[in-house]
Amino acid sequence: MSHPQAHRPARRTAIALSLAAAVFAIGSASAADRPVLSKTVADAMKRDLGMNDQQLARYFSAERTAFVNEARVARQLGDRYAGSWLERGADGNFSYVAATTGSARAGNVAGVALRQHRYSMRQLENAVADLDRVHAAVSRKAPLGGVHSWGIDVPTNSIVVTVAPGYALNAVDLVAFSSIDAGMVRFEASTLEAPSPFLSVIGGNAYTSGGGRCSIGFSATRSGAKGFATAGHCGGVGTSVGLSGTTVGSVRAAYYPGGDMAWASVRSSDTLYGQVTKYNGTVQRVLGRTEAAVGAAICRSGSTTGWRCGTVTRKNVSANYGNGTVSGLTQSTACAGQGDSGGSWITGSGQAQGVTSGGSLPAGSNNNCGVASPVTYFQPINPLISRLGLVLTLG
Repeated sequence: MSHPQAHRPARRTAIALSLAAAVFAIGSASAADRPVLSKTVADAMKRDLGMNDQQLARYFSAERTAFVNEARVARQLGDRYAGSWLERGADGNFSYVAATTGSARAGNVAGVALRQHRYSMRQLENAVADLDRVHAAVSRKAPLGGVHSWGIDVPTNSIVVTVAPGYALNAVDLVAFSSIDAGMVRFEASTLEAPSPFLSVIGGNAYTSGGGRCSIGFSATRSGAKGFATAGHCGGVGTSVGLSGTTVGSVRAAYYPGGDMAWASVRSSDTLYGQVTKYNGTVQRVLGRTEAAVGAAICRSGSTTGWRCGTVTRKNVSANYGNGTVSGLTQSTACAGQGDSGGSWITGSGQAQGVTSGGSLPAGSNNNCGVASPVTYFQPINPLISRLGLVLTLG
């Protein structure tokens, strides 16, 4: 790519040095008290997350602590809040951790031990927004190829910029032309292809969308009309929608790029269920939409790769897709593939999390399930519900 030549900031040298080390050396109380956990869900979590029965029980104890305390901790710490996450120790035990930019010696907050971080969540979120702004401005002149994504890594209190080998200067430019503190940036090399929407084939109950197929995310109503939430890249407003070979409606609201969210209508005679298929004849009930913490276990449904589980690794990620940037995504290690787009993401306790957006695939593959640490993105459900004016159907 050609680079703008006009007076690059002097801080580029320092940024490039840290990049070289990464590239060239190549983280509320509305949740139910008890998880509604079938054997299928438990088996999938143990398989994909490397847990045994005792560790799974410990995980859910820590998850409940996070649900109850996360909003309370954020309110109590205020501007000093630096995020929170679920952490797994070497012994397999899980704990809920919160961070503050103040003194961690102050003791516990709502029974949660604190750690001290340099940057607050507000500072990190502002940094991501600044990178979004810079990328949008620069890309109008010369697209920043090879820069796959950027987002907040809560446990390390940093902004992680993921870049392909050979595109180091593009990643440097993205940061250097912003106003953010270079000290909060960490560069991460990616040997995978650039992230792309998981568009084609099928997913978490299949539906046809124009000339392709995607996945139903969650049943939801909009101004009393029946329909479902899915990914925005599956089809714009007016795109026809079919179930089991029958046209039942169309996409009535969509937002892509920028976000990756849509709502498609169905007929009044169709029945909405607050359920997610696990592709083995059983379902996971949808009991709410409390957001899971960084480090939390999470599962997703899609017909290409089936029922898969992983953990939440980052939030507020911006993915640089080929046809536009999508911001506000959550990143997970649950694998997925082409055809899983729009499908459901849900916790083992039945809390809806979002719809499949995209991810990074190995060259020549249609899924990332053979990768040691898959990179998959989903559009969080709460911003989708809010922006499109939906009411989630519960099971």
